[in-house]
Amino acid sequence: MTDTKAASWLTPLPNEIRVLHVEDNEMDAELVAQALRKGGFAFTVVVVQTEAEFERQLRLQSPDVVIADYNLPQWKGMEALEVLRRAGLDIPLILVSGALGDITAVECIKRGATDYVLKDGLARLPEAVRRALEGERLLRSRRQAEEDLARKVKELARSNAELEQFAYIASHDLQEPLRMVATYTQLLAERYRGRLDENADKFIGYACEGALRMQTLIQDLLAFSRAGRNCGTCVRVDCNAAMEEVLLSLGPAIEESGTAVTHGALPSVWANRSQVTQIFQNLIGNAIKFRAKEAPAISVQAEKADQQWVFSVSDNGIGIAPEYRENIFVVFQRLHTRTEYPGNGIGLAICKKIIEHCGGKIWVEPQAGHGSIFKFTLPCDSPAEKDLCGEKMSLSSIGVVSDAAAETRQAASLQAGDVSATKV
Repeated sequence: MTDTKAASWLTPLPNEIRVLHVEDNEMDAELVAQALRKGGFAFTVVVVQTEAEFERQLRLQSPDVVIADYNLPQWKGMEALEVLRRAGLDIPLILVSGALGDITAVECIKRGATDYVLKDGLARLPEAVRRALEGERLLRSRRQAEEDLARKVKELARSNAELEQFAYIASHDLQEPLRMVATYTQLLAERYRGRLDENADKFIGYACEGALRMQTLIQDLLAFSRAGRNCGTCVRVDCNAAMEEVLLSLGPAIEESGTAVTHGALPSVWANRSQVTQIFQNLIGNAIKFRAKEAPAISVQAEKADQQWVFSVSDNGIGIAPEYRENIFVVFQRLHTRTEYPGNGIGLAICKKIIEHCGGKIWVEPQAGHGSIFKFTLPCDSPAEKDLCGEKMSLSSIGVVSDAAAETRQAASLQAGDVSATKV
């Protein structure tokens, strides 16, 4: 261990700490050094008396800790804290004083001093230094972690933006040549069907089917790249009106499958109207598509939780195995062949992207017996929003079925909601 009153720093040995001591009394300076030695510290120390000397030593090399006498003839130890701040240095400062009242001590801590030690209690100084150094180490670690996280978030945002742009440009530019391939393969099929051998007809059919499937995939990729982009233009969206629009759009599918759709009084949310409609349409459309032998029965409900609404879309369909509850939200992820169920596995991925861009989340839960319950959250339009679930609603006359049990449950949970319905 070494200590010195030299005008410049010695080269520290491994594990040594650098101490800058503001003190005008040589005996007091030596008592502080002895206390640090007894505390097991290896250190180099430079003692200064004036503000000019203090600033000069800071320029030479930043210390690990500053120990300052509270009262000096020319300036006070707390003024060293202002010098550190002007220099942009976040170095722990421990005050040493012959007498420091409680009120003054608390005020010094509030102003930024790390700790204080009385001169007749210097045995406590090593522990105060250890705490100060550990606190500084933790602070540096936290700041480094925050900087690393901010940098990674920035890089991730840039990477995501580049990927979205790439997906949009690639899928857009692919459409024209693919359209030409699809057109000419269809012409081949029309003009030469039956004029060549059976294998030729089969091969041309495969080419036509592959071109059309690729066109659908590209259109889906474009839809996915666009999903969530307009969440910055959020407005107050009435989900009742969005549901009526969805029921009208899905009217033919609802009527053909004999689907029964019920929904309670739905709230208004802070989101993009067209994307809210798309969420409902994708979830209800999936419930119709992945139906079991019996006619589909779909229920859409909502309840408020803090500053967000929790929506649930339940069905009596084929259900989802627990091991696939995460996979179904991955783009182009399919659990069935195209011969069983059409589509490219893009609908739930789009829902997830829209909902997460708007600050919500989506998940699936098993339904008692069979079927699934998809749940998702969307923010309220303001923290002071009233509970809208008690408001009455008008339902579309297409595909909505009266359900007395659902009505009872809705009245119990939403207190004033009602459901009117008509069977298709």
